[in-house]
Amino acid sequence: MISDLPLTVKSKLPHSGTTIFSVMSALANEYRAINLSQGFPNFESSAELISLVTQYMQKGYNQYAPMQGVMLLREAIAEKMERLYGAKYNPESEINITSGGTQAIYTAITAVIREGDEVIVLEPAYDCYAPAILLNGGIPVYVSLKQPDYHIDWAEVQKAITPRTRMIMINTPHNPSGAVMQEKDMRELERITRDTDIMILSDEVYEHLVFDGREHRGIACYPSLAERSFVIYSFGKTYHNTGWKMGYCLAPVSLMSEFRKVHQYLVFSSNTPVQYALADYMKNNRDYTGLNKFYEEKRDFFLGKIKNSRFKFSPAPGSYFQLLDYSGITSEGDFDFAVRLTKEHGVASVPVSAFYHHPADNKLLRFCFAKTEETLEKAAERLCRI
Repeated sequence: MISDLPLTVKSKLPHSGTTIFSVMSALANEYRAINLSQGFPNFESSAELISLVTQYMQKGYNQYAPMQGVMLLREAIAEKMERLYGAKYNPESEINITSGGTQAIYTAITAVIREGDEVIVLEPAYDCYAPAILLNGGIPVYVSLKQPDYHIDWAEVQKAITPRTRMIMINTPHNPSGAVMQEKDMRELERITRDTDIMILSDEVYEHLVFDGREHRGIACYPSLAERSFVIYSFGKTYHNTGWKMGYCLAPVSLMSEFRKVHQYLVFSSNTPVQYALADYMKNNRDYTGLNKFYEEKRDFFLGKIKNSRFKFSPAPGSYFQLLDYSGITSEGDFDFAVRLTKEHGVASVPVSAFYHHPADNKLLRFCFAKTEETLEKAAERLCRI
């Protein structure tokens, strides 16, 4: 029998618990609620893509891929980046396949952040950012996005920069708000990092989910920013298969060489047959160039169904998340209301306060609309009954 004497462990993340996404999904399962909390589609990935994975498994592509990723896939990514953004990345030395976007983010931070380095984090922020910084001895420096549209106050970012600032993290389209950075934002980021050693980590996993005629103008579109940046993308968000945990990182040689030093000891390589399948599937770019329209229609369908509810909203500019303001319904804190909404009304969401290091309760919940119309309609009916 194993001894039950407790060991004394000094936690490296003393203020971290189970993620809010896991908490709300578990609650949704317990109460058989419609789960609009965790960000994943409830519809299938392409049958063609699934078939390609199966074919490569059956052909014997089941051993380790190269540490950097399958060259065919890296070449397909390089071609896509040049065609969509006019950006030239060398598939040999500047592209690396990863086991999801979160792994890429952690690897990039681990590669370059040392004890005492400061990293500017714009919040509300996805919950993996700060823990990755803290685990590497870095110091998150928080700058709040401005409501109601969650824009960046670049004067505040400028004030937050000190001689110890090593990195600025950005996220566009933004999770949880759906905000999309514009040309003027990128020019401001260029201005404040010019003639500095500050690096940028740009989380662009929702790159194709930009609505209402907007364009995704990511880091790769700006050479002076790209030369100091890790840029993170996700196959899971693009091809509706988040459980495959496949992503990639782009960076100039000087940064990528450091990234790979960590990557090789963190996961070494990512799923081999999936990489070959994705390389084949990317030859048909229809599935991502039409993704904005696909999700814009889902957003509009969901919002159309709740237009007569007591929730208030502005349509999300990007991502597959929609914020709903419930201040006209109750004065409860957002976590308490999210729990009650799940238990009593059968719809699970995520309280936006969970995306702040010190919870800021603005009476907002985040709902994922990457669902079938049937699911969205059922959820909307329940929300309208409140």
